[in-house]
Amino acid sequence: MAKNRSRRLRKKMHIDEFQEIGFSVKWRFPEGTTEEQIDQLVDKFISEAVEANGLIFGGSGFLAWEGLVCKPNIGHCTEEDQALVRKWLEEHKFEEVSVSELFDIWWD
Repeated sequence: MAKNRSRRLRKKMHIDEFQEIGFSVKWRFPEGTTEEQIDQLVDKFISEAVEANGLIFGGSGFLAWEGLVCKPNIGHCTEEDQALVRKWLEEHKFEEVSVSELFDIWWD
């Protein structure tokens, strides 16, 4: 049964034209990676793989990291975005790289 919701309510609920699609990402640094190296590589990841492709990243970790990648404004990430992030992580020799399927970041 279709519901007729106002624009304000659709925006508040993050549905229809306000839906946001993103993906999760996980990786691991090799044992013995120093805190300084982790900081440098995470900064490089964010600037080269995330921000350079019009994305944002929210996550945390130390040797094992996980987080969410999405658009900075309302929008949909694509399979190309997933592939770019995965490729960057694999090229920089991160271990156990995992990129999820695309999903609704508010409702999944």
